[in-house]
Amino acid sequence: MDSTEAVAGKTALITGASRGIGAAAARIFADAGANVALAARNHDAISEIAGEIGDRALAISCDVSRFGDVAAAVEACRDRYGGLDILIGNAGVIEPISDIESVDPEVWGKAVDINLKGVFHGMRAAIPVMRQAGGGTVITVSSGAAHAPLEGWSSYCASKAGAAMLTRSADLEARSHGLRIMGLSPGTVATDMQRVIKASGVNPVSELDWEDHIPPDWPARALLWMCSPDADEFIGQEVRLRDEAIRHRVGLT
Repeated sequence: MDSTEAVAGKTALITGASRGIGAAAARIFADAGANVALAARNHDAISEIAGEIGDRALAISCDVSRFGDVAAAVEACRDRYGGLDILIGNAGVIEPISDIESVDPEVWGKAVDINLKGVFHGMRAAIPVMRQAGGGTVITVSSGAAHAPLEGWSSYCASKAGAAMLTRSADLEARSHGLRIMGLSPGTVATDMQRVIKASGVNPVSELDWEDHIPPDWPARALLWMCSPDADEFIGQEVRLRDEAIRHRVGLT
């Protein structure tokens, strides 16, 4: 079974779908025959993308830092498409980029609300639905920053590290109930986040040129592949798109 066959006719909820990896994933999953629910705070952006995709797409205003919003998004998928088969926890923010001694505690905490609690909210809302249906796939978009500290990125590194461990915890609890849960570390991707990083001038990532980053459709295609049985060996783990062997299996080389 290839990636297209694995998602055809299934329903995927993608958070942070207004741009970047999330928007690319919505288009690629829809092209593969999946129903896609685009969840983001920017309703105008996701409505435009959903309009381009057509009947297979549903735009849902959603702030992942609020559990009620995420639970409502899952219910919207059930109402429109009859269930939920795939959850892509992609929503994330890089800011604040600041040293710990001077960062605004409220802004620091907001990043954790989105990057960590947002992933938890998605799992908490989706896993019971998937268990009841007998299975499903949950993928967290992770980062190399989850595993290595970077100057000025304490909120991003800490929240991504938490999300990576949360993903492993969810796998430990839910694999026996038919759920496939794993993470994707895409590397640096040519999205608006990289423009913010570049403008900050903080740490080596800001020194990279635009050409050094991979296009958003690469991780989107990796997410599609991860929904197929070919990726079953990585359940409970984190797929690293910097790995040339992984790129080959996804079809990116």
